[in-house]
Amino acid sequence: MDLMQFVPMFGNFAFMIVAFIVALSVIVAIHEYGHYIVGRWCGIHAEVFSLGFGPVIYRRVDKRGTTWQIAALPLGGFVKFLGDANAASVGSDGQVSEADLRRTMLGAPLWARTATVAAGPVFNFVLAIAIFAGSIMFQGRSTDPLTFGEMRPLPASYASDLREGDQVIAVEGVVFNDPERTVDMSDLVPLRERLEYTVLRDGDQITVEGPYFFPTAVSSVSPRSAADDADIKVDDVVTAINGEPVFAFAQVQEIVLEADGAPLVFTIWRDGETLEKTIAPRRVDLPNPEGGFETRWLIGISGTIFFEEKTESVGLFTAISLGAQGLWNTTTTSLSAMQHILFGQISTCNLSGPVGIAETSGSMAEQGPQSFIWFIGALSAAVGLINLFPIPVLDGGHLVFYAYEAVTRRKPSDRAVQVFMFVGLSLILSLMMFTILNDTILCP
Repeated sequence: MDLMQFVPMFGNFAFMIVAFIVALSVIVAIHEYGHYIVGRWCGIHAEVFSLGFGPVIYRRVDKRGTTWQIAALPLGGFVKFLGDANAASVGSDGQVSEADLRRTMLGAPLWARTATVAAGPVFNFVLAIAIFAGSIMFQGRSTDPLTFGEMRPLPASYASDLREGDQVIAVEGVVFNDPERTVDMSDLVPLRERLEYTVLRDGDQITVEGPYFFPTAVSSVSPRSAADDADIKVDDVVTAINGEPVFAFAQVQEIVLEADGAPLVFTIWRDGETLEKTIAPRRVDLPNPEGGFETRWLIGISGTIFFEEKTESVGLFTAISLGAQGLWNTTTTSLSAMQHILFGQISTCNLSGPVGIAETSGSMAEQGPQSFIWFIGALSAAVGLINLFPIPVLDGGHLVFYAYEAVTRRKPSDRAVQVFMFVGLSLILSLMMFTILNDTILCP
Protein backbone atom coordinates (compact mmCIF):
# COMPACT_ATOMS: atom_id res chain seq x y z
CA MET A 1 0.00 0.00 0.00
CA ASP A 2 1.31 3.41 -1.01
CA LEU A 3 1.25 5.62 2.08
CA MET A 4 1.71 8.72 -0.07
CA GLN A 5 -1.90 8.46 -1.23
CA PHE A 6 -2.98 9.37 2.30
CA VAL A 7 -0.89 12.57 2.39
CA PRO A 8 -3.44 14.77 0.52
CA MET A 9 -6.25 13.29 2.63
CA PHE A 10 -4.41 14.05 5.86
CA GLY A 11 -3.55 17.53 4.61
CA ASN A 12 -7.20 18.29 3.83
CA PHE A 13 -8.28 16.96 7.23
CA ALA A 14 -5.65 19.05 9.03
CA PHE A 15 -6.69 22.14 7.05
CA MET A 16 -10.34 21.53 7.97
CA ILE A 17 -9.50 21.17 11.68
CA VAL A 18 -7.36 24.33 11.69
CA ALA A 19 -10.12 26.30 9.93
CA PHE A 20 -12.69 25.01 12.42
CA ILE A 21 -10.52 25.89 15.42
CA VAL A 22 -9.82 29.39 14.08
CA ALA A 23 -13.52 30.08 13.39
CA LEU A 24 -14.66 28.69 16.73
CA SER A 25 -11.93 30.44 18.70
CA VAL A 26 -12.80 33.85 17.23
CA ILE A 27 -16.50 33.39 17.96
CA VAL A 28 -15.97 32.02 21.48
CA ALA A 29 -13.43 34.74 22.32
CA ILE A 30 -15.88 37.48 21.28
CA HIS A 31 -18.76 35.80 23.14
CA GLU A 32 -16.84 35.38 26.38
CA TYR A 33 -15.28 38.84 26.11
CA GLY A 34 -18.82 40.22 26.00
CA HIS A 35 -19.54 38.54 29.33
CA TYR A 36 -16.21 39.70 30.76
CA ILE A 37 -16.21 43.37 29.73
CA VAL A 38 -19.87 44.06 30.53
CA GLY A 39 -19.45 42.23 33.85
CA ARG A 40 -16.47 44.45 34.60
CA TRP A 41 -18.44 47.56 33.70
CA CYS A 42 -21.21 46.35 36.03
CA GLY A 43 -18.79 45.84 38.92
CA ILE A 44 -18.53 42.04 38.72
CA HIS A 45 -14.99 40.70 39.00
CA ALA A 46 -13.80 37.99 36.61
CA GLU A 47 -11.32 35.58 38.14
CA VAL A 48 -10.61 33.52 34.98
CA PHE A 49 -11.04 34.16 31.26
CA SER A 50 -10.37 30.87 29.46
CA LEU A 51 -10.22 30.13 25.76
CA GLY A 52 -10.61 26.35 25.63
CA PHE A 53 -10.98 23.68 28.30
CA GLY A 54 -8.71 21.17 29.97
CA PRO A 55 -4.97 21.50 30.73
CA VAL A 56 -3.74 25.08 30.56
CA ILE A 57 -1.14 25.82 27.88
CA TYR A 58 -0.63 29.52 28.59
CA ARG A 59 -1.63 31.72 31.51
CA ARG A 60 -1.06 35.28 32.72
CA VAL A 61 -2.63 37.45 35.41
CA ASP A 62 -3.47 41.08 34.60
CA LYS A 63 -3.36 44.05 36.94
CA ARG A 64 -7.03 43.55 37.91
CA GLY A 65 -6.31 40.03 39.13
CA THR A 66 -7.99 38.25 36.22
CA THR A 67 -6.25 35.12 34.93
CA TRP A 68 -6.21 34.96 31.13
CA GLN A 69 -5.51 31.47 29.84
CA ILE A 70 -5.48 29.25 26.76
CA ALA A 71 -6.36 25.60 27.36
CA ALA A 72 -5.60 22.48 25.36
CA LEU A 73 -9.12 21.69 24.10
CA PRO A 74 -10.19 24.57 21.81
CA LEU A 75 -13.88 23.64 21.78
CA GLY A 76 -15.27 26.56 23.75
CA GLY A 77 -14.39 28.84 26.60
CA PHE A 78 -15.67 30.41 29.77
CA VAL A 79 -15.45 33.33 32.19
CA LYS A 80 -15.44 32.39 35.86
CA PHE A 81 -16.56 35.27 38.03
CA LEU A 82 -15.61 35.84 41.66
CA GLY A 83 -17.38 33.41 43.99
CA ASP A 84 -18.71 31.14 41.22
CA ALA A 85 -18.75 27.45 42.08
CA ASN A 86 -18.07 26.60 38.44
CA ALA A 87 -17.59 28.07 34.98
CA ALA A 88 -21.36 28.11 34.39
CA SER A 89 -21.85 30.64 37.22
CA VAL A 90 -24.14 28.21 39.04
CA GLY A 91 -23.86 28.20 42.82
CA SER A 92 -21.32 29.79 45.13
CA ASP A 93 -17.97 28.50 46.28
CA GLY A 94 -18.74 29.94 49.74
CA GLN A 95 -15.38 31.69 50.01
CA VAL A 96 -16.44 35.30 49.45
CA SER A 97 -16.54 37.84 52.25
CA GLU A 98 -19.47 40.18 52.79
CA ALA A 99 -17.33 43.07 51.55
CA ASP A 100 -16.74 41.34 48.20
CA LEU A 101 -20.28 40.03 47.73
CA ARG A 102 -21.25 42.89 45.38
CA ARG A 103 -18.33 41.93 43.10
CA THR A 104 -19.72 38.41 42.57
CA MET A 105 -22.27 37.27 40.00
CA LEU A 106 -24.63 35.97 42.68
CA GLY A 107 -24.35 39.09 44.83
CA ALA A 108 -24.65 41.66 42.03
CA PRO A 109 -27.96 43.46 41.36
CA LEU A 110 -30.37 41.78 38.97
CA TRP A 111 -29.77 44.37 36.23
CA ALA A 112 -26.00 43.77 36.39
CA ARG A 113 -26.36 40.01 36.14
CA THR A 114 -28.85 40.31 33.28
CA ALA A 115 -26.61 42.67 31.31
CA THR A 116 -23.55 40.48 31.89
CA VAL A 117 -25.26 37.29 30.72
CA ALA A 118 -26.97 38.92 27.72
CA ALA A 119 -23.70 40.50 26.58
CA GLY A 120 -22.31 37.22 25.22
CA PRO A 121 -24.97 36.69 22.52
CA VAL A 122 -25.15 40.45 21.87
CA PHE A 123 -21.41 40.56 21.15
CA ASN A 124 -21.88 37.62 18.75
CA PHE A 125 -24.55 39.60 16.93
CA VAL A 126 -22.33 42.69 16.83
CA LEU A 127 -19.49 40.61 15.36
CA ALA A 128 -21.84 39.26 12.68
CA ILE A 129 -23.03 42.76 11.75
CA ALA A 130 -19.44 44.05 11.68
CA ILE A 131 -18.32 41.22 9.37
CA PHE A 132 -21.32 41.56 7.05
CA ALA A 133 -20.90 45.34 6.91
CA GLY A 134 -17.15 45.03 6.37
CA SER A 135 -17.69 42.59 3.51
CA ILE A 136 -20.15 44.98 1.89
CA MET A 137 -17.72 47.89 2.21
CA PHE A 138 -14.86 45.77 0.84
CA GLN A 139 -16.85 44.47 -2.13
CA GLY A 140 -18.75 47.66 -2.84
CA ARG A 141 -21.97 47.50 -4.81
CA SER A 142 -22.66 47.44 -8.51
CA THR A 143 -22.83 50.78 -10.27
CA ASP A 144 -26.03 51.88 -11.92
CA PRO A 145 -26.15 51.42 -14.86
CA LEU A 146 -24.34 48.08 -14.84
CA THR A 147 -20.78 48.67 -16.06
CA PHE A 148 -18.51 46.10 -17.68
CA GLY A 149 -15.31 45.29 -15.79
CA GLU A 150 -12.86 42.47 -16.41
CA MET A 151 -13.88 39.30 -18.24
CA ARG A 152 -14.24 36.28 -15.97
CA PRO A 153 -12.02 33.26 -16.74
CA LEU A 154 -13.95 31.53 -19.54
CA PRO A 155 -13.26 29.32 -22.57
CA ALA A 156 -12.46 30.98 -25.88
CA SER A 157 -16.04 30.44 -27.11
CA TYR A 158 -17.16 33.10 -24.64
CA ALA A 159 -15.09 35.83 -26.33
CA SER A 160 -16.83 39.20 -26.22
CA ASP A 161 -16.77 42.51 -28.08
CA LEU A 162 -17.60 44.27 -24.83
CA ARG A 163 -14.89 46.44 -23.29
CA GLU A 164 -14.11 47.51 -19.77
CA GLY A 165 -16.11 50.63 -18.97
CA ASP A 166 -19.04 49.81 -21.27
CA GLN A 167 -22.35 50.60 -19.59
CA VAL A 168 -24.89 47.86 -20.31
CA ILE A 169 -28.24 49.35 -21.32
CA ALA A 170 -30.08 46.37 -22.81
CA VAL A 171 -29.65 42.76 -23.92
CA GLU A 172 -31.50 41.79 -27.13
CA GLY A 173 -33.62 44.91 -26.64
CA VAL A 174 -34.57 44.01 -23.05
CA VAL A 175 -33.57 46.82 -20.67
CA PHE A 176 -31.15 45.35 -18.12
CA ASN A 177 -31.94 47.45 -15.04
CA ASP A 178 -35.66 48.06 -15.36
CA PRO A 179 -37.05 48.78 -11.87
CA GLU A 180 -40.64 48.26 -13.06
CA ARG A 181 -40.07 44.79 -14.49
CA THR A 182 -41.48 41.92 -12.39
CA VAL A 183 -40.43 39.08 -14.72
CA ASP A 184 -36.90 37.67 -14.42
CA MET A 185 -34.71 38.90 -17.27
CA SER A 186 -33.56 35.37 -18.10
CA ASP A 187 -37.18 34.58 -19.07
CA LEU A 188 -37.24 37.45 -21.58
CA VAL A 189 -33.86 37.10 -23.29
CA PRO A 190 -33.64 34.34 -25.95
CA LEU A 191 -31.57 31.30 -24.98
CA ARG A 192 -28.76 31.69 -27.53
CA GLU A 193 -24.98 31.37 -27.26
CA ARG A 194 -24.44 34.84 -28.78
CA LEU A 195 -26.50 37.91 -27.92
CA GLU A 196 -26.60 41.57 -28.92
CA TYR A 197 -25.78 44.06 -26.16
CA THR A 198 -26.76 47.72 -26.28
CA VAL A 199 -24.07 49.64 -24.40
CA LEU A 200 -22.96 53.19 -23.77
CA ARG A 201 -19.30 53.57 -24.78
CA ASP A 202 -17.51 56.91 -24.64
CA GLY A 203 -20.83 58.73 -24.75
CA ASP A 204 -22.15 56.79 -27.77
CA GLN A 205 -24.84 54.13 -27.66
CA ILE A 206 -23.75 51.16 -29.75
CA THR A 207 -24.63 47.48 -30.22
CA VAL A 208 -21.97 44.81 -29.75
CA GLU A 209 -21.98 41.02 -29.61
CA GLY A 210 -21.28 38.92 -26.54
CA PRO A 211 -21.99 35.50 -25.01
CA TYR A 212 -25.11 34.53 -23.12
CA PHE A 213 -25.13 36.89 -20.14
CA PHE A 214 -25.66 34.19 -17.47
CA PRO A 215 -23.20 31.44 -18.48
CA THR A 216 -22.25 28.15 -16.86
CA ALA A 217 -19.37 29.59 -14.83
CA VAL A 218 -19.33 28.65 -11.14
CA SER A 219 -19.36 31.69 -8.85
CA SER A 220 -19.76 29.81 -5.55
CA VAL A 221 -19.89 26.25 -4.21
CA SER A 222 -22.11 25.36 -1.26
CA PRO A 223 -20.19 23.65 1.56
CA ARG A 224 -20.91 19.91 2.00
CA SER A 225 -22.86 19.83 -1.27
CA ALA A 226 -22.57 17.27 -4.07
CA ALA A 227 -20.44 19.73 -6.07
CA ASP A 228 -18.19 20.36 -3.07
CA ASP A 229 -17.69 16.62 -2.58
CA ALA A 230 -16.81 16.34 -6.29
CA ASP A 231 -14.14 19.05 -5.86
CA ILE A 232 -15.86 21.61 -8.08
CA LYS A 233 -14.09 24.98 -7.76
CA VAL A 234 -15.09 28.61 -8.13
CA ASP A 235 -14.44 29.78 -11.76
CA ASP A 236 -14.95 26.25 -13.13
CA VAL A 237 -17.08 26.33 -16.29
CA VAL A 238 -19.54 23.55 -17.13
CA THR A 239 -19.25 22.94 -20.88
CA ALA A 240 -21.34 19.76 -21.16
CA ILE A 241 -23.51 17.40 -19.11
CA ASN A 242 -23.69 13.76 -20.16
CA GLY A 243 -22.04 14.82 -23.40
CA GLU A 244 -24.69 17.46 -24.17
CA PRO A 245 -23.13 20.94 -24.63
CA VAL A 246 -24.46 23.69 -22.37
CA PHE A 247 -23.78 27.43 -22.38
CA ALA A 248 -26.41 28.85 -19.99
CA PHE A 249 -26.74 28.28 -16.24
CA ALA A 250 -30.47 27.77 -16.74
CA GLN A 251 -29.67 24.70 -18.85
CA VAL A 252 -27.60 23.24 -16.01
CA GLN A 253 -30.45 23.85 -13.56
CA GLU A 254 -32.99 22.19 -15.86
CA ILE A 255 -30.84 19.10 -16.48
CA VAL A 256 -30.10 18.69 -12.76
CA LEU A 257 -33.79 19.01 -11.91
CA GLU A 258 -34.86 16.47 -14.54
CA ALA A 259 -32.20 13.98 -13.44
CA ASP A 260 -34.24 13.38 -10.27
CA GLY A 261 -31.10 12.42 -8.34
CA ALA A 262 -29.49 10.25 -11.03
CA PRO A 263 -25.70 10.72 -11.42
CA LEU A 264 -24.62 13.14 -14.16
CA VAL A 265 -21.28 13.41 -15.93
CA PHE A 266 -20.14 17.05 -15.95
CA THR A 267 -17.49 18.19 -18.41
CA ILE A 268 -15.59 20.99 -16.68
CA TRP A 269 -13.27 23.64 -18.11
CA ARG A 270 -10.70 24.73 -15.53
CA ASP A 271 -7.84 27.09 -16.41
CA GLY A 272 -7.64 25.73 -19.95
CA GLU A 273 -7.91 22.06 -18.95
CA THR A 274 -10.90 19.75 -19.44
CA LEU A 275 -12.05 17.53 -16.56
CA GLU A 276 -14.92 15.12 -16.06
CA LYS A 277 -16.82 14.86 -12.76
CA THR A 278 -19.67 12.49 -11.96
CA ILE A 279 -22.11 14.22 -9.63
CA ALA A 280 -25.41 12.96 -8.23
CA PRO A 281 -27.86 15.78 -7.37
CA ARG A 282 -29.22 15.84 -3.82
CA ARG A 283 -32.57 16.86 -2.40
CA VAL A 284 -32.09 20.16 -0.58
CA ASP A 285 -34.54 22.24 1.46
CA LEU A 286 -34.32 25.90 0.48
CA PRO A 287 -36.01 28.88 2.19
CA ASN A 288 -38.69 30.68 0.19
CA PRO A 289 -38.68 34.49 0.08
CA GLU A 290 -42.36 34.36 1.11
CA GLY A 291 -41.56 32.08 4.04
CA GLY A 292 -41.31 28.35 4.50
CA PHE A 293 -39.14 25.95 2.52
CA GLU A 294 -39.17 24.14 -0.80
CA THR A 295 -37.35 20.92 -1.68
CA ARG A 296 -35.34 20.82 -4.91
CA TRP A 297 -32.70 18.69 -6.59
CA LEU A 298 -29.39 20.58 -6.51
CA ILE A 299 -25.67 19.96 -6.85
CA GLY A 300 -24.71 23.08 -4.87
CA ILE A 301 -23.31 25.63 -7.32
CA SER A 302 -24.29 29.19 -8.15
CA GLY A 303 -23.65 31.21 -11.28
CA THR A 304 -23.34 34.85 -12.23
CA ILE A 305 -22.94 37.10 -15.28
CA PHE A 306 -19.90 36.56 -17.48
CA PHE A 307 -17.99 39.69 -16.46
CA GLU A 308 -16.90 41.42 -13.30
CA GLU A 309 -19.10 44.38 -12.47
CA LYS A 310 -17.71 47.80 -11.77
CA THR A 311 -18.49 48.70 -8.18
CA GLU A 312 -18.82 51.84 -6.11
CA SER A 313 -17.99 52.32 -2.47
CA VAL A 314 -20.65 51.96 0.21
CA GLY A 315 -20.83 54.38 3.13
CA LEU A 316 -20.33 53.19 6.70
CA PHE A 317 -23.91 53.75 7.86
CA THR A 318 -25.37 52.11 4.75
CA ALA A 319 -23.04 49.13 5.23
CA ILE A 320 -24.04 48.80 8.90
CA SER A 321 -27.71 48.93 7.92
CA LEU A 322 -27.20 46.23 5.29
CA GLY A 323 -25.14 44.20 7.79
CA ALA A 324 -27.98 44.38 10.32
CA GLN A 325 -30.37 43.26 7.59
CA GLY A 326 -28.03 40.34 6.90
CA LEU A 327 -28.12 39.39 10.59
CA TRP A 328 -31.91 39.58 10.60
CA ASN A 329 -32.18 37.37 7.51
CA THR A 330 -29.73 34.83 8.97
CA THR A 331 -31.51 34.54 12.31
CA THR A 332 -35.06 34.44 10.91
CA THR A 333 -34.10 31.80 8.34
CA SER A 334 -32.42 29.73 11.07
CA LEU A 335 -35.48 29.94 13.33
CA SER A 336 -37.75 28.99 10.45
CA ALA A 337 -35.54 26.01 9.60
CA MET A 338 -35.57 24.82 13.22
CA GLN A 339 -39.34 25.10 13.34
CA HIS A 340 -39.73 23.12 10.12
CA ILE A 341 -37.30 20.43 11.34
CA LEU A 342 -39.14 20.18 14.67
CA PHE A 343 -42.48 19.58 12.94
CA GLY A 344 -40.97 17.16 10.41
CA GLN A 345 -41.62 19.43 7.43
CA ILE A 346 -37.99 19.35 6.24
CA SER A 347 -35.16 16.86 6.72
CA THR A 348 -32.96 16.81 9.81
CA CYS A 349 -30.05 16.90 7.34
CA ASN A 350 -30.47 20.68 7.49
CA LEU A 351 -29.17 20.49 11.08
CA SER A 352 -25.38 20.56 11.42
CA GLY A 353 -23.32 19.56 14.43
CA PRO A 354 -19.61 19.85 15.21
CA VAL A 355 -18.59 17.57 12.34
CA GLY A 356 -20.72 19.41 9.78
CA ILE A 357 -19.55 22.81 11.01
CA ALA A 358 -15.93 21.66 10.82
CA GLU A 359 -16.41 20.45 7.24
CA THR A 360 -18.11 23.72 6.31
CA SER A 361 -15.28 25.69 7.92
CA GLY A 362 -12.72 23.88 5.78
CA SER A 363 -14.78 24.27 2.62
CA MET A 364 -15.30 28.01 3.12
CA ALA A 365 -11.61 28.52 3.97
CA GLU A 366 -10.68 26.79 0.70
CA GLN A 367 -12.81 29.32 -1.19
CA GLY A 368 -10.68 32.16 0.14
CA PRO A 369 -10.35 34.56 3.08
CA GLN A 370 -13.42 36.59 2.14
CA SER A 371 -15.71 33.52 2.12
CA PHE A 372 -14.19 32.23 5.36
CA ILE A 373 -14.60 35.55 7.18
CA TRP A 374 -18.21 35.79 5.99
CA PHE A 375 -18.77 32.26 7.32
CA ILE A 376 -17.43 33.33 10.72
CA GLY A 377 -20.01 36.12 10.72
CA ALA A 378 -22.84 33.72 9.87
CA LEU A 379 -21.67 31.21 12.48
CA SER A 380 -21.37 33.97 15.09
CA ALA A 381 -24.99 34.93 14.43
CA ALA A 382 -26.03 31.28 14.87
CA VAL A 383 -24.07 30.92 18.12
CA GLY A 384 -25.62 34.10 19.50
CA LEU A 385 -29.10 32.89 18.57
CA ILE A 386 -28.66 29.41 20.06
CA ASN A 387 -27.29 30.86 23.31
CA LEU A 388 -30.50 32.83 23.74
CA PHE A 389 -32.65 29.68 23.71
CA PRO A 390 -34.38 29.31 27.12
CA ILE A 391 -32.46 26.17 28.00
CA PRO A 392 -30.70 25.95 31.37
CA VAL A 393 -26.89 25.95 30.97
CA LEU A 394 -27.21 28.36 28.03
CA ASP A 395 -27.35 32.14 28.49
CA GLY A 396 -31.04 32.09 27.65
CA GLY A 397 -31.66 29.74 30.57
CA HIS A 398 -29.96 32.14 32.97
CA LEU A 399 -32.08 34.98 31.59
CA VAL A 400 -35.23 32.95 32.28
CA PHE A 401 -34.13 32.52 35.90
CA TYR A 402 -33.56 36.28 36.11
CA ALA A 403 -37.00 36.95 34.59
CA TYR A 404 -38.51 34.68 37.27
CA GLU A 405 -36.62 36.63 39.93
CA ALA A 406 -37.82 39.95 38.50
CA VAL A 407 -41.46 38.83 38.60
CA THR A 408 -41.49 36.99 41.95
CA ARG A 409 -38.90 39.21 43.69
CA ARG A 410 -37.02 36.12 44.85
CA LYS A 411 -34.37 33.86 43.37
CA PRO A 412 -35.24 30.28 42.42
CA SER A 413 -34.03 27.76 44.99
CA ASP A 414 -30.59 26.23 44.56
CA ARG A 415 -32.20 22.80 44.28
CA ALA A 416 -34.50 23.92 41.46
CA VAL A 417 -31.61 25.53 39.61
CA GLN A 418 -29.52 22.37 39.92
CA VAL A 419 -32.35 20.20 38.60
CA PHE A 420 -33.03 22.51 35.67
CA MET A 421 -29.30 22.71 34.91
CA PHE A 422 -29.05 18.92 34.85
CA VAL A 423 -32.04 18.71 32.49
CA GLY A 424 -30.58 21.43 30.26
CA LEU A 425 -27.15 19.81 30.15
CA SER A 426 -28.73 16.44 29.29
CA LEU A 427 -30.71 18.07 26.50
CA ILE A 428 -27.64 19.81 25.06
CA LEU A 429 -25.52 16.65 25.20
CA SER A 430 -28.31 14.61 23.59
CA LEU A 431 -28.69 17.16 20.82
CA MET A 432 -24.94 17.19 20.26
CA MET A 433 -24.81 13.39 20.02
CA PHE A 434 -27.72 13.45 17.56
CA THR A 435 -26.07 16.08 15.36
CA ILE A 436 -22.81 14.12 15.33
CA LEU A 437 -24.76 11.01 14.29
CA ASN A 438 -26.61 13.15 11.76
CA ASP A 439 -23.37 14.51 10.25
CA THR A 440 -21.52 11.20 10.09
CA ILE A 441 -24.11 8.47 9.44
CA LEU A 442 -27.59 9.77 8.65
CA CYS A 443 -26.56 12.65 6.36
CA PRO A 444 -22.84 12.15 5.52
